[in-house]
Order: sequence, then C-alpha cells, then structure tokens
Amino acid sequence: MLREVFESGRPLTYLRCTEEQRAARVLGEVSRRLSSSVTTPLWTWSLTEGMHRDGQAADASTRDPRTALDFIIACKEPGIFHLKDFHEPLRDSAEIRRRLRDVHENCLDQHKFVVITSPVRFIPEEVERSVLFMELRAPDLAELVEFLHEETQRMPSGARNDTSNDTSEDVLHQVARALLGLTLDEARYALRRALTAGNELGPESLPALLEEKRLLVNRSRVIEFIAEAGDLEEVGGLEGLKKWLLERRKLFQMRESLSLEIVPKGILIMGIPGCGKSLAVKAIANYFQLPLYRVDMIEIFSGRHGKPEGAFVEACKMMEDMAPAVLWFDEIEMGITSTDSGGEQGRIFAFFLTWMQEKARGLFVAATANRIDLLPAEMIRKGRFDEVFFVDLPQDDEQIEIFKIHLARRGVNVSGFNLEQLIKFTSGWTGAEIEQCVISALTTAHLADRELTEQDLISVAAKLVPLSRTMKEQINHIRGWAFERAVRASPQPVRR
Repeated sequence: MLREVFESGRPLTYLRCTEEQRAARVLGEVSRRLSSSVTTPLWTWSLTEGMHRDGQAADASTRDPRTALDFIIACKEPGIFHLKDFHEPLRDSAEIRRRLRDVHENCLDQHKFVVITSPVRFIPEEVERSVLFMELRAPDLAELVEFLHEETQRMPSGARNDTSNDTSEDVLHQVARALLGLTLDEARYALRRALTAGNELGPESLPALLEEKRLLVNRSRVIEFIAEAGDLEEVGGLEGLKKWLLERRKLFQMRESLSLEIVPKGILIMGIPGCGKSLAVKAIANYFQLPLYRVDMIEIFSGRHGKPEGAFVEACKMMEDMAPAVLWFDEIEMGITSTDSGGEQGRIFAFFLTWMQEKARGLFVAATANRIDLLPAEMIRKGRFDEVFFVDLPQDDEQIEIFKIHLARRGVNVSGFNLEQLIKFTSGWTGAEIEQCVISALTTAHLADRELTEQDLISVAAKLVPLSRTMKEQINHIRGWAFERAVRASPQPVRR
C-alpha cells in the first residue's frame, strides 16, 4: 500500500502505528521496490539521535525538528524520510507546521517522501489536506507465518518441530492463526512463553501461547479473552438454535469461497435471565472452533479509555485484526441503543449498524439481551444479524435434560433418580435455578456426609420460589414482545 502511495507522488504520509521497528522494516522494503533505476535511500530521524541514513552514523546537528525539515528540503537526491514521533513538534510549534508545508511543496514530484510515524494521531489543520493518514494494522496471517519462519530458524534445534515440511507448514499456520491480533513483538513474547512451557513448537504449545495472548488482550480492559470453553452438549434444550448453528458452521468454514452476503455475520439471543444465553455463546465459540472475546460496554463508558465512541471503534477494529473469532456483546441493550441519537450512545449505535454490514467476514458476532424491549427496530431487522432467537423458560423435557447435565457434571449417577417426578416441583424454573437446586442439594448431602438423594433435590425444590413467579408481569411482557419478533430457540412453545 505504501509503495502505491509513493508511486502516486504523494510527498507526505502520516502512519499511525505502535510498532516502530515494523514500520521501519516496511519502509525499508518499499525503498528497495520503488520503480526507479536505483534503490531509494531511507533516512531516519528521531529527537534523540537526529537524521541518519541506513547503516550510517546519525548527525547530531539535525536533532532539532526545524533542522531536520531543513535537511529534507536541502537534500537534492530522492529519498524516503522517516520521522519518528514527529507529532509532538507539530503540536507545539507553529513554525514547524509552516515548515512542513514548505517540505510538502519542495518534495512534490521530486521523488522525496516524508513519513511521520506515531502511536497517536495528531495532524494539524494547516496540513491536513496535504497529509495522507494511514494506519499500520496488526500483522495478517501471511506476515505472521513469515515471522514464524524467521523465529524458528533462530530456535535451538531441540525446540524445532522435526516433522515433515508439510506438517511443519500446517503447524506454523495453526500457530499464526492463534497469534492474530498481536503485534510482532507481542507475538515474539507469546511464542517464547509457549516454547518455555513445552519442548517444541506444535499443538501442545498452543495453550501457553493462548494464555499469553489472553494476558495481552485483557490488559486493554475493554476486550476480554474468554478462556472458559463451553460445549453444545452442555446446553440443555434449545434444539432450534443448535440446528441453526449446525447449518451455519459449514457456511462459516467456507467463508473465503462464498459471497459476503451468504457468510454468517452473527446472531442475537434474547430472552429471560438465567435460561442459558451466556452458556450458548460460549458453546458457539467452541462449536465453531474459534476464540471468544467479550466487549465490556461498562468499561467503554467508564471514561478511562477516552471518549466512549472512540474506545468502541478501536475495540471493533482490534477485533477485526483478531479474526477469525467470535465477538460477544453481553447485555447489548445496556450499551448500544438509539435512545440518545445526538449523544455518545446514538453515535455508537450508528457506527455499530454500519460496522455489522461491513466487518471482516471472519468475525462472528454473538449478542445477548435481557431487556429486549429496549432494542431498537434497526438492530433486530434482517440484515444486521442473521437470526434473532428468543430463549424462553425450559420445557419439561428440557428441564430433565438440564438436571441430567448438572448432576453428571458433578459426578452424580442419575440412573436411580425419577426426574420426571422431580419436575412436578420445578414448574416455571430457569436453567440457572435448576443448577442452584442441584448445588444446594449437594451441599446438604455433603454436610450430612452422605450421597445425594432424590429427596434432597425435592426438599430444595419445594422451598424455591422461581423468577417466573416473582417477576410474572415482566416475563409475560418479554414473551409478548418477542412473540412476533424472534425465532424460538426451542422448537415448541412452553405450555404451563
């Protein structure tokens, strides 16, 4: 991309990046590939060292920003001039801003190109129309594979994978996919951690590598890497949702060969609290064999990361760099609404609608909502999400399945339990209430130093007042709202 910019004759480029060394490497590559008879020299400037040509000592007399710009104007030969962190001189001095305009005029059609790199964006209004702004995004899969090739050559022979070339290439692609979203420096640290935990680079080193990635991603505090995997077999009921996922997984895996409108974008799961929406999202990530990330809207609106709108946009861009992945918006109605059309929430909502249409095809969005009446019509219409599912209170057969799942997870043999009799006491229960019933009954049994019995479950169930009774009006409202607006996650309506 930069080579094309230079070939077009643009003399000033502002490259926002956090990887200074990678930016210098890219510029060095461009300098060797520009369409000229000789290699275009690359000059580098910093406030601490001054201007210097690759492989030569820096000229301390050019440390002053004004002197550096004078040097560029005085240079009679073609060249690429890399100015590191030049946003601060631009911010502080009207003289520097004026001189940069002189540089633009002087370098025009002279085969001289100035590139300002900085981790922050600051382009003064005086030069905004003269400067092309670009971002150096995180390395893509091809760049990470190349990076891994270089790193494996530096490894001790015992740390290399000794399998065939084909298998080694497959391993490198597998590791590279796990590193997506990280800078090259971060990828290097993650790789070294993985190799420290194991003896060779391969599938067995992935857990340590992903743990390092989790730490790096979670430091942003806006996006959280969810390491806890779920399984569709651990989700009781919701057969309609499971069938839909089975069909769409095949399409998602074929995404590179399909047109964009056919590739699954994501789903919105709404319904009654405690009925398995969050568990379903975790199971989706595991079923699609993708990492799961959750956007923390409370943290975005906290103000600790700048304006909420900017923090949200940065989070979405960061996630596109990490694709393929599942992105989870939990309780989406609390952060993305159209109620405040002129404020931060309104602008975030407008961006979100556009982003859902244009985001990377390897990013699957899974959103959950409880206060579904707060969701605007623009969000739930076809085209934003592939489908909107409503999760209702579990039916009798689903309740039995949920009891079996929670009992089996805790090592209880259910063969001697009459669960059909037990559900007479659990009318209107959510899945979360069933789980708590099992936990409370197990606690009672452990305190008595004996095995869990069916009577323990019945005793707890007889005392529990379900949410469907204490919040009957709200649940009826949720059901009525979703009746014609969503597809039931369970194939048959609940009959109580």
